[in-house]
Amino acid sequence: MYQPDSAPLSSLSFDNRFTRELPADPQPDNHRRQVRWACYSRVQPTPVAKPRLLAWSPEAAALLDLSEADCRSPLFTEVFAGNRLLPGMDPFAMRYGGHQFGSWAGQLGDGRAINLGEVVNRRGERWTLQLKGAGPTPYSRRADGLAVLRSSLREFLCSEAMHHLGVPTTRALSLITTGETVLRDMFYDGNPRQEPGAVVCRLAPSFLRFGNFEILAASDEGDLLRRLLDNSISTDFPHLGPPGEESYQNWFAEICRRTASMVVHWQRVGFVHGVMNTDNMSVLGLTIDYGPYGWLDDYNPDWTPNTTDAEGRRYRYGNQPAIAGWNLLQLGNALYTLTGRAEPLQEALGQYHAAVEEEMQAMLAAKLGLSGPSSEADTALGEELLAILTLAETDMTIFFRRLSRLPDDAQAEEAAGPPAVLADAWYRPEQLDAAYLDRLRRWLAAYRRRLQGDRLPAVERQTRMDRTNPKYVLRNSLAQQAIERAEQGDAGMVEELLDLLRHPYDEQPEREHFFAKRPEWARNRPGCSMLSCSS
Repeated sequence: MYQPDSAPLSSLSFDNRFTRELPADPQPDNHRRQVRWACYSRVQPTPVAKPRLLAWSPEAAALLDLSEADCRSPLFTEVFAGNRLLPGMDPFAMRYGGHQFGSWAGQLGDGRAINLGEVVNRRGERWTLQLKGAGPTPYSRRADGLAVLRSSLREFLCSEAMHHLGVPTTRALSLITTGETVLRDMFYDGNPRQEPGAVVCRLAPSFLRFGNFEILAASDEGDLLRRLLDNSISTDFPHLGPPGEESYQNWFAEICRRTASMVVHWQRVGFVHGVMNTDNMSVLGLTIDYGPYGWLDDYNPDWTPNTTDAEGRRYRYGNQPAIAGWNLLQLGNALYTLTGRAEPLQEALGQYHAAVEEEMQAMLAAKLGLSGPSSEADTALGEELLAILTLAETDMTIFFRRLSRLPDDAQAEEAAGPPAVLADAWYRPEQLDAAYLDRLRRWLAAYRRRLQGDRLPAVERQTRMDRTNPKYVLRNSLAQQAIERAEQGDAGMVEELLDLLRHPYDEQPEREHFFAKRPEWARNRPGCSMLSCSS
């Protein structure tokens, strides 16, 4: 792990390019309102009563050149709870709109996120610091701008877990409880309760979303749209050259490529975002806004973790690549109002869909341990397996991880049942009837023939597959157990999971108990099966 040189927290170097180059909301008061001709509103975090540091990420701290002593200091807790500002901080909330569940929602904005400023570290990297749950902003609408411990803990752990899985993501620096309670109706069923409050500090080079550009196009603020686009290119895409018509098109094409890569990684590890509205899509191709997300336990392409999405299942696991394409179309429409050129935008969208198809095929081949160029036969082999996995409740993580241990030759017991190395992957063995087992055996025979064609030693194949198929992911039931313990004042499981998920592809035999199917008690339990957007 990178160990930063000792540097006081108060010496962080801020270069707030976003607020320096773009216009602010002229109204200084922090009240809910519609904002025009501005990219952001300046706003102060709301101080909290008794902040307490619950957890912090050394890897994220290293991005800011912060030492362990910095992160354990009282000043760190005060700053990242929202009680104090460091020299150079310029707090603001961004203005953006978005399409939510397929419909234009108008102005949204940072309703419970406050950006503290942009730090430039010793390596010249730019990191925006953002507090989530630090109080209301002009974009909070009817909400209070606060966050509860359960959602904050989930965001903190998942941000870092996704990074270590190799998935493009925003990062999480700290998780701080506020010593105050927040009233929430978790399932919007008329049963609100007081819950412990918390604040997460998130990091990203930029928190710009598709919706930042959509709102300016929808409001006919073309000059400001151009200024925002120029700022994005100059700050985060300088390799595209100076802002102009050519770099605008290349900017969109690169966002399409980055988004394709991000979504394919989601599919690889079984992550379901749950609320892929355009205001939750990063122009940097980062996973952003960990709200009602979830991890596939049993492989089910129709599963969504979001109660709000339960009927239409727009954001279900199997639909994520298509939804990302639809969201890119909305960003392209916003850009078209500026350039007036549809053909390059359509070409970039076509490249997105081609990239997703190609990368999905390569990803599935990697999960199966196949080498060489992917063929139509390989694609058919992978698709047949996915079809089989839907016929009986099969744990996705365990199945693919154990598949790398499949013997080269069929074992005798396979004549009567599934391979022994895969036996733990099924939740309901009674579903493995004769027809299912016959189809599985035929697939296994075809799979073995394909592996024999590669002539890879079994050890090398296993190593390759284990680099693609994680052993440990942040299962919903694990996060829920950590939440329940943290709400009682015990942060031990948060630290344990954070450490476990630093090495998701390693065996970690001392933590084998985390490599297990979803417990039966979690099948329909709130927080484990489905979640709402409430936090």
